[in-house]
Amino acid sequence: MAEAFIVAALRTAGGRRGGRLAGWHPADLAAQVLDALVAKLAIDPSLIDDVILGCVGQAGEQSNNVARNAVLASKLPESVPGVSVDRQCGSSQQALHFAAQAVISGAQDIVFAGGVESMSRVPMGLPATLPYKNGLGSYMSPAMRARYPGVQFSQFAGAEQLAVKYGLSKEVLDEYALTSHRRAAEATRAGRFADEILPIAVRDAEGNDNGEVHVADEGIRFDATREGIAAVKLLAEGGRITAATASQICDGAAMLLVANERGLKALGSKARPLAVIRQMTVIGHDPVIMLEGPVPATPVALRKAGLTLDDIDLFEVNEAFASVPMAWLKATGADPAKLNVQGGAIALGHPLGASGAKLMTTLVHALRSRGARYGLQTMCEGGGLANVTIVERA
Repeated sequence: MAEAFIVAALRTAGGRRGGRLAGWHPADLAAQVLDALVAKLAIDPSLIDDVILGCVGQAGEQSNNVARNAVLASKLPESVPGVSVDRQCGSSQQALHFAAQAVISGAQDIVFAGGVESMSRVPMGLPATLPYKNGLGSYMSPAMRARYPGVQFSQFAGAEQLAVKYGLSKEVLDEYALTSHRRAAEATRAGRFADEILPIAVRDAEGNDNGEVHVADEGIRFDATREGIAAVKLLAEGGRITAATASQICDGAAMLLVANERGLKALGSKARPLAVIRQMTVIGHDPVIMLEGPVPATPVALRKAGLTLDDIDLFEVNEAFASVPMAWLKATGADPAKLNVQGGAIALGHPLGASGAKLMTTLVHALRSRGARYGLQTMCEGGGLANVTIVERA
């Protein structure tokens, strides 16, 4: 059977809401990463079979197929197609799965998979809230309401339920958040993100470059303290989650080049794979607790890959909330020293539809720099979904 290789992986550094990337139109932001990878590998644009981008907020500046718009905003010819994917927070991880499936099947040979999200310019939830406020209805159909009477699907409620179910105290969650910031700060100071981050001009709200270059994730609190995190107000009275133990709203884009052996030959000598995709899993789970999906999805993926938890050298479990990786650790018994070793979304930001590609970019570079073999990435997703991807360093 043909294999799917990750040939290159690049991302922007995360930008805070209203921060250093807020002046970029999301299509232009994604185009910058696309152009950079094409230039880096000196790719003949006629070889590109598709561009698949994840994006959750597909409204306003991210509407009308943002993947195609990114191609049209790039230096690529009009002949390169593009398609947008919404699997909620796993959108760009699913984009990677679709790209891998395409090249393994032989239907395509060279595909870009990635994601983009400007949470500054398209606020979270806008595709649902804007139509509802204007009398155009809700995504909750009568049949859904009948099946889940009285339920208001909420990731925040799910995060709290997860903390309660797995016995995770506020103090434990606070400590995890502190670790995320400290690991991200250490990795940044040591230059461990340098190979995966595309330096990009800082733009003001009007889209004008201000002469600065954005090269470091903006959300990292280099001076984070246990006391400071503990003092942050609870999101719900009597709850355990605070803004400090939740992922940061973030702007960003990430891109992966995926190819099969035929594609590698066509790309030429500059195309040296970073990793091989060994397993791709997606499951549906309880949509009310919503964020627990990575727990049952992980053993499914490992079994299909013929691997055990101990075979995996590095884990990336998206830090949508601290309760997600903490519950995953408790359920799986994985080594916490292998989990999110360079910090996660609590420190680095969670640009929704770009996060899957962002995490994979970090994972494949970390495997390479550490000389490690296997990496596993998983995301919790709205609707009670979860993706798992297992890769092997090439």
